[in-house]
Amino acid sequence: MAPLGIISGIVLLQGKGIFDNLEEREMATEFGKALVFISDAIAFIPRHGKDRRHHILPHLINHQANLKALTDLGVKEVISVNSTGSLKRNLAPGTFVIPDDFLVLTGTPTTVGGRAFHITPRLDEEVRQKWIAAAKDCGIDVVNGGVYWQTKGPRFETKAEIRMMSQFADVVGMTMASEAVVAQELGLSYASLCSVDNYANGLGERELAVDEILQHARRNADVVLKIVTRYMERRK
Repeated sequence: MAPLGIISGIVLLQGKGIFDNLEEREMATEFGKALVFISDAIAFIPRHGKDRRHHILPHLINHQANLKALTDLGVKEVISVNSTGSLKRNLAPGTFVIPDDFLVLTGTPTTVGGRAFHITPRLDEEVRQKWIAAAKDCGIDVVNGGVYWQTKGPRFETKAEIRMMSQFADVVGMTMASEAVVAQELGLSYASLCSVDNYANGLGERELAVDEILQHARRNADVVLKIVTRYMERRK
């Protein structure tokens, strides 16, 4: 069986089980280098790098190299975990959303070059349903469907921007749409589990703070690891 591609922050590497005994490999692709942690079963890419002191900011991530490295390893299916801000008061921090669409107005990276080639962007429905089934097996509630709005980053959004976005989308982040588009261009089946780690700017009672977002992300990481592990078990 082909390895499963997993893209996430580095926090998952601290988990036990499927992330034990991975081989670290720097891979060269036509789009640049990618860092991949590999076993027979998975090919894991830490999208922001492995060193917290040298965090790769969202607008500097080489999505083309990351996804091409996965295809070069024989990966056909990619699951991602994306940290997001809630655009809806009923989607509180700690919620998990499996979006079925996305919106991005700043453009996305591409592998196409000068070729006459077009895709109709989408998230893979089969992978989405596998996410939902894995969460259900773990007794974890997830929101089935929703719109992810991608901004360029690295700054957060203004309160006025959030008021506008909240009319059209459910969560906001800086990475998923780019990954989804590049994955589809390369023939990879891709869908995301979005961890709601904060209310977007202006929705919460307190001012948005990076430290608080990271705290929520770490708390959610244990739950994410359970779901990802069950996703892997269901492939056997």
